[in-house]
Amino acid sequence: MAVTMQVLKLLIKCKCARSMGFPSSQFSRVDNLSTSCQWRARKKVSQYSTVDTERYSSLVRAVLSSKTSSQTPASIEGEDCQLYGPIIRSRPPSQQPKVPKNLHPLLNEAKGQSEYVPGPLARITLQRDSNTKYLPSVTRILQKTMPPDQAFYLERWKRRMIAELGEEGFKEYSLNIFRQGRLFHAAIEENFTQETPSKEDPEHPMDVSGYVESVSDVLNDITGVRAIESAVQHSTLQYLGIVDCVAQYRGSLCVIDWKTSEKPKPLLRHTYDNPLQVAAYMGALNSDNNYSYQVENGLIVVAYKDGSPAHTHFLNSQQIMAFWQKWLLRLEEYAEK
Repeated sequence: MAVTMQVLKLLIKCKCARSMGFPSSQFSRVDNLSTSCQWRARKKVSQYSTVDTERYSSLVRAVLSSKTSSQTPASIEGEDCQLYGPIIRSRPPSQQPKVPKNLHPLLNEAKGQSEYVPGPLARITLQRDSNTKYLPSVTRILQKTMPPDQAFYLERWKRRMIAELGEEGFKEYSLNIFRQGRLFHAAIEENFTQETPSKEDPEHPMDVSGYVESVSDVLNDITGVRAIESAVQHSTLQYLGIVDCVAQYRGSLCVIDWKTSEKPKPLLRHTYDNPLQVAAYMGALNSDNNYSYQVENGLIVVAYKDGSPAHTHFLNSQQIMAFWQKWLLRLEEYAEK
């Protein structure tokens, strides 16, 4: 007991001396004595002892260094790659493009080479008789086989217009659009059929003057008009339609389709089913014996009401073949309904 009290006194003196600035070497024996009296306890192993603290602390500093988060999908994916390893992406199953069951040719071998042959202007009217009474038109086939996504956007646009204009207002709007298209086609027909071009610009209704101005530069590139608003019928595939125009566009004989739009359509994909429509008219014309020539190219001209320059989409023979196959698929789909 006496020894213990002496040890305690020495420890108290040691602490007091250190607080007063004495060197610690004078009390080395006391330090050794006090150290030898410490209890030895087993340290617990933390579950976080194996964590790379430097790696995670840098990540925490990066997140907390800015007031607003600067993370993007790319940066998050990069962090995930560091934490969990690179992502192994599975390849989607390959889908083979659909091929028509009956790959009917676009050109008619009976007409020989597809060369431009001068001749009278064709304007064949569409007459429904016992043979053509039940033949579907190109427009009807495309409407009945419209892709679901395209039909969805069309129906949404219709609902928005009805909500804005009302039922009667939307009907009047649709009739006005149809009337403007008819007047625009009549103005184009007048431009091509007048025997002597007038020095003064012809007067057109106010509703279509902007459309005519829009296509003025395109009309200068069109020569050798062969047909205007003329009916065509595919004798084998059993469908019919009315071609807007067949003429030379910059030296290439084309089936030309005139379109009006309130929104710009600078890209071909903006024209939706119009390329299929041109391909369908082309196939029918090549099959129709009322025409002594064949056509391998197409042209879609989109005119604008405000008079801004029209967009032209030229379809060469290779592009037309791709759209011809899509048209055959739509034709088969219509027959199955």
